[in-house]
Amino acid sequence: MLKLDKIVKTYKTPSIITTALDSVSITFREQEFVAILGPSGSGKTTLLNIIGGLDHYDSGDLILNNQSTKDFKANDWDAYRNNSVGFVFQSYNLINHLSVFENVELGLTLSNVPKDERDKMSKDALTKVGLEDHMYKKPSELSGGQMQRVAIARALVNNPDILLCDEPTGALDSKTSVQIMDLIKELSKEKLVIMVTHNNEIARQYADRIVQFRDGQIVTDNHPYDGAKPTQNFELKKTKLSYWTALKLSWNNLKTKKGQTSITAFASSIGIISIGVVLSLSNGFQNEINRTQTQTLSQFPITIASFASDPTVFSDYEPREEFPDSQEVIAVGDVSEAAIHTNPLDEEYINYIRNIDPELVNNIGFSRNLNLNLLREVDGDIQQVQFSNENPEAQMDRGNMATSMTGVGLNTFPTDSQGNETDFSQENYDLLAGEFPSEATDVVLIIDRDNTTNVYGLTNLGFDVTEDDTLNFDEIIGTEMQLVANNDYYMELPNNQFVPNDDLTEVYKAENNVTIRISGILRAPEEDTLALLSPGIAYSDGLNQLMLQANEASNIVLAQEASDNNVMTNQAFESSSARDTFIGMLGGDAIPSSIYIYPNDFEQKDEILAYLDAWNEGKEQEDQVLYNDLASVVSGLTGSLMNAITYALVAFAAISLVTSMIMIGIITYTSVIQRTKEIGILKALGARKKDITRVFDSETFILGISSGILGVVIAWLLTYPINVAIENLTSLTNVAQLDPGHAVILIIISTVLTVIGGHIPARMAANLDAAEALRMD
Repeated sequence: MLKLDKIVKTYKTPSIITTALDSVSITFREQEFVAILGPSGSGKTTLLNIIGGLDHYDSGDLILNNQSTKDFKANDWDAYRNNSVGFVFQSYNLINHLSVFENVELGLTLSNVPKDERDKMSKDALTKVGLEDHMYKKPSELSGGQMQRVAIARALVNNPDILLCDEPTGALDSKTSVQIMDLIKELSKEKLVIMVTHNNEIARQYADRIVQFRDGQIVTDNHPYDGAKPTQNFELKKTKLSYWTALKLSWNNLKTKKGQTSITAFASSIGIISIGVVLSLSNGFQNEINRTQTQTLSQFPITIASFASDPTVFSDYEPREEFPDSQEVIAVGDVSEAAIHTNPLDEEYINYIRNIDPELVNNIGFSRNLNLNLLREVDGDIQQVQFSNENPEAQMDRGNMATSMTGVGLNTFPTDSQGNETDFSQENYDLLAGEFPSEATDVVLIIDRDNTTNVYGLTNLGFDVTEDDTLNFDEIIGTEMQLVANNDYYMELPNNQFVPNDDLTEVYKAENNVTIRISGILRAPEEDTLALLSPGIAYSDGLNQLMLQANEASNIVLAQEASDNNVMTNQAFESSSARDTFIGMLGGDAIPSSIYIYPNDFEQKDEILAYLDAWNEGKEQEDQVLYNDLASVVSGLTGSLMNAITYALVAFAAISLVTSMIMIGIITYTSVIQRTKEIGILKALGARKKDITRVFDSETFILGISSGILGVVIAWLLTYPINVAIENLTSLTNVAQLDPGHAVILIIISTVLTVIGGHIPARMAANLDAAEALRMD
């Protein structure tokens, strides 16, 4: 039973107050057909909207089965419209981008009815109004009478207690009007039907009760009802629009505007395209910078030498007065000489170095003073050869005994942090001929980018070449040398002096000799701007280890360890360090003269420096081990440059994203205006504010994903011409690279920001007045 008790409704403007309903009281039976007649502006449509919950009264009460609606909240009115009231409008108010079936089932969807049940109820309602053969058509494919039948089916599908009809035949011809009125008359046998109309003839022909309205009041009522106790209590079933349904509604709407949607998605994707391209370039240049850093660190590793410069000497140095007026010359010591610090390198420190976290270290190189006693047969003659790029005449002119041997050491392949051999040559060099070294006795010839190598490096190996001469790779590959142990290479004279054996043929045939072979010729790859090793012979530290094992207990080493004089010249050493160096050259000391640590990048270099500094904590100055970090200047410059680039990119990205958010907000607001009537229809069917918001949030969600995917795809496609342009300008290849992880993040960002940007207009849509929205064209 429906009862209106002294309902008052006024509309206020700044200049006038209009009373639409003036203390209207009326009670309706549970089943009857009531026609409300009256001139335009009499208040009959306002009465219908208040009964239907589209509009709300100012005072009085609307009572449903003895339950007052005074305390109804917004959600209660939504539920009331959904399951207690059905609307049939003069203009049909169908959602054009939904099919007939989808229009009818929309009310059930809001009621959260299961899909199977929803499908059956919708088909039954359409069958009842004679549209079972048209359920999958769009409203635009139907006649006016058919569209009104769809509206009736939609109103009936939830089996409401009240059917409200606002001029249901106003837009129909007379024949179709009869069909629709016959259908409504039949429905009034089961429920309360309240119809607003101007047509007195239709009202008298079909209605059981006629209520005359004028100036917001009931003038006459030909079949009044005083009311009776209701047979059942009034119950509300709460409505809820699922996210999936909201997405479906939005998707269908967007499909009807393919051109506009495509342009919108593209416009929204511009920010994503820009950021995608920037990230692609940033990613590529960062990779180039990382590679350059690694190469730079390979040229400027952290160096720990036997002798280092003590920075505290310079920091403690107090300069004298400049440009004094005195006539005296002051004798001072050499500050740089005083700053020389002897690093106490020993086995404990070497083990400490080997315990560096292997994740931080690319390679570790060891430089040794060890001389390699090498002989080679050249055209039938046995010659002493050496891995050296220095002019042998210059060596002899200096009278340096050690330079008559080899002692290169600096061109040995680095090892890992544990001292194990790595695939260093294969990872960092191209093989031009032969094969990569596989044994400790395999050495390789490193040539420069233009296939050059030092002429003395070749002549010292026994090749008969002068400057600008050429050698075929085949002439070099397979060249063998004999590595001779000290006991076979040196003879002891009666005066306990040691000299090299003059009979090189005998030495060359010694049983303990190790055969050394040039296995390959290597060159740095074209993309590497810095070479890791200098041109010349390079070999693994394993070769040094072979000779250390063979020579550490050799006669000359034992004799030198027992003597303070040089056992080859019988002259005293200038210092104890000179004696220790000479023992190392003979193979009597496994401690390297220098250590080269190659970090993976500058960030990890800082962690390695912290590790090295930890060794010196708490030690006296003379017990500390100092290092040299030549890459620190490059590191600082690179860090500043990358920070500047990062800040610029962040600012650029922020502008793009803010622009995208504003654009989405405008687009969503435009969509709200375009779909105002649809909002009114959804509210008439019982959609909550939350549901309306969800519909528009879903639309922006779809637009966000679409624009994100479109932006990522376009940005990825743009990397191809960008890479071509960069390669032509800089010779850098494949710089722009869109990381898949960045692509996913960009799509997520696009979606989130689009939803945020469109949420305010979505809330505006939810707050629209239902009655006002339905009146919009």
